[in-house]
Amino acid sequence: MSLKEFLLRFIIGGLAVALSYTASVLIPWKTLGGLFAAFPAVMVVAVLLVGINQGSGKASEIAKGSVFGMTGCAICVVTVLLALQLTGVWWLSMLLGLLSWFVGALTIFELRNRLQHLFGKRAKRM
Repeated sequence: MSLKEFLLRFIIGGLAVALSYTASVLIPWKTLGGLFAAFPAVMVVAVLLVGINQGSGKASEIAKGSVFGMTGCAICVVTVLLALQLTGVWWLSMLLGLLSWFVGALTIFELRNRLQHLFGKRAKRM
């Protein structure tokens, strides 16, 4: 990654996160503001820059991979919410959420690969 690309990622990604945070704070309906808190800033910037530098095929691969990360995000949000309700400790809830994001995304990725491998072999036999 070049310095120019790194700076562009930093600026665009940081701006997207800052705008999402600002929207989540300023919107009077906090649940609706939470939608902006979950804005996929990193994914959008990654697909954009890969598309510009390496073309649509590579950008498509990044977008496909982000499905697992986004699914992990849903698991993270549910974990943080439940942990906050059970413990009331925000830092522990965040730690558990981040851990559940990684484990959840990786598990779904592996499950998909195994199912694809299993059904791919059966389809070839027939």
